[in-house]
Amino acid sequence: MISCADDLGSTRGLLVSLDMYKELIWPYHKRLFDFLKKRAASKVYIFFHNDGAVYETLPLLIEAGVDIINPWQVNCEGMDDTAKFKREFGDDLTVWGGTCNAATLERGTVQEVKDETRRRVDDLAPGGGFVAAPIHVIQGGVPPENIMAWWETIREFG
Repeated sequence: MISCADDLGSTRGLLVSLDMYKELIWPYHKRLFDFLKKRAASKVYIFFHNDGAVYETLPLLIEAGVDIINPWQVNCEGMDDTAKFKREFGDDLTVWGGTCNAATLERGTVQEVKDETRRRVDDLAPGGGFVAAPIHVIQGGVPPENIMAWWETIREFG
């Protein structure tokens, strides 16, 4: 696996227009990922760190050669419907993360954390292509009981 990173989005949308991405950035991504896959001694997967509301870039990222997207920020605009993602792109793209909204993890009840984590696992895990992990990292303000509720739910249903 080769890890690459390029944040294309904010919580509310792309940092540049989709047309600008297609013209200025996507050709670079395509050349880079093609080069990496061609030069690898064996099959290699492109793990692409890409924050934000990036849903509309997914077909282009897949075409460029991205295999794994991290994180899946369910708290960003257009990113909450993990069942829709799985239907549209689940055969082509693995999600690494996205098991629970960071706000729910930090400020939700234990039951809210369990419910959301279960929904994400139910949406993303069938058929593979899902690595259960937090969206980014678990922040210092998250109550320990919420961390345990998240972890136990993944263990039970993941």
